[in-house]
Amino acid sequence: MEVLTDNAGLFWQGFVGTVRLMCLSTLLAFALGIVLVSFRVSPVPLCRGLGATVVTVLCNTPLTVLFFGVTLGLPMLGLTEAGYFTLAVLVMGGYASAFVCEALRSGVNAVELGQAEAARSLGMSTAQTAALIVFPQAGRAAVPPLGNVVITLVKNSALAGGFSVYELFSTEKTLVERGYAVAVVFLWVTAAYLVLIAVISAGFHLLERRLAVPG
Repeated sequence: MEVLTDNAGLFWQGFVGTVRLMCLSTLLAFALGIVLVSFRVSPVPLCRGLGATVVTVLCNTPLTVLFFGVTLGLPMLGLTEAGYFTLAVLVMGGYASAFVCEALRSGVNAVELGQAEAARSLGMSTAQTAALIVFPQAGRAAVPPLGNVVITLVKNSALAGGFSVYELFSTEKTLVERGYAVAVVFLWVTAAYLVLIAVISAGFHLLERRLAVPG
């Protein structure tokens, strides 16, 4: 317990760093994911092909490789103004956007085709049908997998600690370097991750219940 009480400020700094990284990455992932799923379900073949290519590349590239590519590649191109935290948000948000896209696409596939056809028969455009009919229902169906994407983002945030971003895993390294027992420090850091994940899981579970269609 002394490890926690004596270093409460350090633990709090790492916890806040992880939460900030998770929240900003999630917002970016959802924004890009919506754009990608719009491409994936577009009636235009070129858009579908472009969306599928981006999703395939992101889903099949290890996150560590993306971190190295961005943090080492951008400075080589002369783009050195962005800080490591900003780069971490871009990498994690971009990576997770592919999984957000696939979660939403599974929701889109769960919407009955007849509803889109009925909307078009009423004179709605493709964009109106998607925004007002298909995507709201797809979002409801995609809540559970989207929750898993956000939880995975929290876990993946530990990788950012290896790229000069201060978060929970960085706290562990700092305290171990100060001579604290590895097992004890790891226990408290793990507990912090578990608390954060439990809160996110509870939030998405509540959202799923709120959006559930009465049977």
